[in-house]
Amino acid sequence: MEKTIKFWNGVEMPILGYGVFQVSPEECERCVADALSVGYRMIDTAQAYQNEEGVGNAIKKSGIPREDIFLVSKIWMTNYGYLKAKESIDESLRKLQTDYLDLMLLHQPFCDYYGAWQALEEAYREGKLRAIGVSNFYPDHLIDLCANVEIRPMVNQVETHVFHQQAVARKYMDELGVAHMAWGPLAEGKNGFFTNETLIKIGEKYGKTGPQVALRYLMELGIIVIPKSSKKERMAQNLDLFDFELSADDKAELAKLDTGNPLIMPSHHDPEIVKWFMSLLPPR
Repeated sequence: MEKTIKFWNGVEMPILGYGVFQVSPEECERCVADALSVGYRMIDTAQAYQNEEGVGNAIKKSGIPREDIFLVSKIWMTNYGYLKAKESIDESLRKLQTDYLDLMLLHQPFCDYYGAWQALEEAYREGKLRAIGVSNFYPDHLIDLCANVEIRPMVNQVETHVFHQQAVARKYMDELGVAHMAWGPLAEGKNGFFTNETLIKIGEKYGKTGPQVALRYLMELGIIVIPKSSKKERMAQNLDLFDFELSADDKAELAKLDTGNPLIMPSHHDPEIVKWFMSLLPPR
């Protein structure tokens, strides 16, 4: 299996990286330093995680050439609209101590994401961003956006794990030429993920853990994964996925784990969830 995914614009991204969602600002620098030391070369952060500075510090101190690291961040919806998004891109670059990002995403499909997308397109043309994309865009949002912008997204990062495999969304991403990136690929441990008998049983065949099987399965579907751990040993374990291949029977069993429903973040089409997102906006 290839270790990278090639976008429609020719940029290649590692299929396996390290995510820092829910890593505290205080812990982030240490965690990213550990991740880089065990071999990760793709780091995924976001403005909303409030830890871009820690990521930037770790990369700077690592001594690893910037061009060897694939760096991802996301614009939060309070920074949507053309001007705010444009300013926030520069702010992220400053915090991450770099003059370009390999990939910048719009974090949520709410507020003025068309204005924000215009800022992404401009920064892409200027070379500040090597690739641009979205996160949490359901198929209807993604189809609409792709039909109305000059530069279509290279990536859509959505909740994806063995219990929510996003088969329908993946179909439309494939049609649109948008790479599928998973957040929460370990299901945040929910639904008995770490004790799931199917994962454990398949793992025993290969001398692997259940989480390693779950990650490998997504990767074999062509999905980019960014598992998170604060423990260096577990980071290394999550990276050790390229020395085995799942059989067709194994994949058929793993497909049965799919519930077709989100487990971590309720549907963005639920009016109450939309109201909750709107409550995060500053008063007008």
